Amino acid sequence: MKPEISIPLHKAHDITPAVLRAGEYCREAGCSENDGRLISTAVSELANNIIKYARHGSIRMKEVQSNTRHGIEVVAIDSGPGISDVGRAMKDHYSSSGTLGLGLPGIKRMMDDFDIQSTRGEGTRIVARKWI
Repeated sequence: MKPEISIPLHKAHDITPAVLRAGEYCREAGCSENDGRLISTAVSELANNIIKYARHGSIRMKEVQSNTRHGIEVVAIDSGPGISDVGRAMKDHYSSSGTLGLGLPGIKRMMDDFDIQSTRGEGTRIVARKWI
């Protein structure tokens, strides 16, 4: 299994290298082309959210095992303002910033497991897994 990687995010120009690194990690871990694209898309959305709302944070990726399943886990962490209403944020077309509001619900649909924890004034932690 590949070792965990951590991708720091400080500025908008960090997003594209993070997505490329995620794709490379997926290929090296044996993901199908489709699963690699889904994971890279999730990383793109998570990284964009970190920069847009929290200004900096990180994405961690690692291979995971669960019984007979093998997958990739993506963890996005920031210490930004947090999400005031996670329930609303997880609904399609809800946006606090004028976007389409499809990001977080889209990640949940693309990935197999999704968990979000957010505390106002402390930040957000999102864990998403894709079983490959």
